Amino acid sequence: MTIHKLVKAFKGRSSNILRKEFPELLKLPSLWTNSYFVSTADNISHKTIQKYIENQSKK
Repeated sequence: MTIHKLVKAFKGRSSNILRKEFPELLKLPSLWTNSYFVSTADNISHKTIQKYIENQSKK
């Protein structure tokens, strides 16, 4: 399984579970963005991860 398929499956399954537990979430068009970030811990700094997360709210 590729990382892309794994992330897509996780987002889909978790969205279904959350919407069943919290029906008010059914009003939202989506619980997740289409983007995601993957890297090994040795290849990326904490600062890079923080910058990525902060920029998510700008999309």
